[in-house]
Amino acid sequence: QVPLVESGGGLVEPGGSLRLSCVVSISNFNDYAMAWYRQAPGKRRELIARINKYGYRYYPDVEGRFDISRDYTNGTVYLQMVNLKPEDTGVYYCHAIDSSYWGQGTQVTVAS
Repeated sequence: QVPLVESGGGLVEPGGSLRLSCVVSISNFNDYAMAWYRQAPGKRRELIARINKYGYRYYPDVEGRFDISRDYTNGTVYLQMVNLKPEDTGVYYCHAIDSSYWGQGTQVTVAS
């Protein structure tokens, strides 16, 4: 069983919205802080949002447009993205912080 599986990516026009999901199949899911990373073409993977039991934090470029949440009952982490911009294009990865668990990534392309 793959520990983290992302879905929800796709092609969207500028100003559009997408909701990414990450199904987490690891023990003690509730104990992990979770994060979404983005890797734009030719760039390093960067942290864009994280959530733990105390709250959440966002990379400045996405604050106010992206919303991270988690459902403890079904072991899923979400990233709601609105007002998408072309520079949001990239592969989005789910990660359990302080672990070796990463998802395979889901492609998001923002273009006219």
